[in-house]
Amino acid sequence: MNPPFVAVAEQATVRLIPTAYYKPPVLRPLVDDDDEMEILAVIEGLTNRRQRAEQSGLRDLDPRELIFRAWGQTHINAAFAYTRPEGNRFNDAGRGAWYCAFDDLTAIAEVAYHRTRELQRINHFVDEAIYQVLLAGFLGDFRDLRGMDSGEPFLAADPAIAYPAGQALATQLRTEGARGLVYASVRKRGGICLVAFQPHLVQNVRPGARWKLNWTGTPDYSVAGA
Repeated sequence: MNPPFVAVAEQATVRLIPTAYYKPPVLRPLVDDDDEMEILAVIEGLTNRRQRAEQSGLRDLDPRELIFRAWGQTHINAAFAYTRPEGNRFNDAGRGAWYCAFDDLTAIAEVAYHRTRELQRINHFVDEAIYQVLLAGFLGDFRDLRGMDSGEPFLAADPAIAYPAGQALATQLRTEGARGLVYASVRKRGGICLVAFQPHLVQNVRPGARWKLNWTGTPDYSVAGA
């Protein structure tokens, strides 16, 4: 399958990350100076998947692909280093990708779906989560899935159907040199999402708004600024 190309010139795509991952180094209060901080950072790096990817790479991720000396580099590199065992719609467990949306509400719907799915697994729908927006720019030609039939398996709502098909498509297109994909959000009607296959495509990362999501006993959630 060869989806058509679309020229993307988006200056403020939206990615949400939990605020737990958007904080100063947690080890800083434990040390007195930068030398001690460096020692603790080395110890932390023994179990930090992102740091190991930056130093020696992972199964499908070469450290030369990662971003260094740029604001947001840890967030970019983490997106490619950390993966779910089952992967996501357009990446498998061996290599991550940068997922984002063209607006905040679509990004919220996407992360809320995954959070709700986790709560469903433990049958406990009482939760509060605060997410930090990371804005990023993209410029270039991406493959466009928006004209595809909504019945295509890689656009299915069920991850068990969508993920294997989407991962196979993404592997094919990435091998052919594709930058990534633009596709209709499965979680919000009318929303648009983008997935980037290479870290260097993620440009001008900077912080945006914060959003608080609340679950109070059911799979339905509320959203408010944080």
